[in-house]
Amino acid sequence: MQIAGTQGLSPAQLEQALVRGGRVVLFQYCVSIGIMTFKRPSQAFFVPAGGSAALAGLPTTLLTLVAGWWGIPWGPIYTIQSLITNLSGGKDVTADVLSSYARARGTAALEREAVARGADPLR
Repeated sequence: MQIAGTQGLSPAQLEQALVRGGRVVLFQYCVSIGIMTFKRPSQAFFVPAGGSAALAGLPTTLLTLVAGWWGIPWGPIYTIQSLITNLSGGKDVTADVLSSYARARGTAALEREAVARGADPLR
């Protein structure tokens, strides 16, 4: 999985940044074309500890504001849902990323950290 904002970081450096409080988040965007409306997740974004997830999701939020409303009836509904998700900091998938890194490396400490953040240990 490609994570925006991690350019120049090795997987080990990213793991350490996540353990120290960084997050990986997904945002939603909504686009309406005529009577068709699409709601999709964005790419994953890395938010360093102390960083603003809402700021990282600003481009998807602006896209939704401009292009989401126009489809009837789902455009306004999906737009509001996407705005609520984005403005509340997106969907935090850090636990899933840590869990997948832990499985790939077989690191029990990272697996424990992922479970502590809410990941399903059986996935």
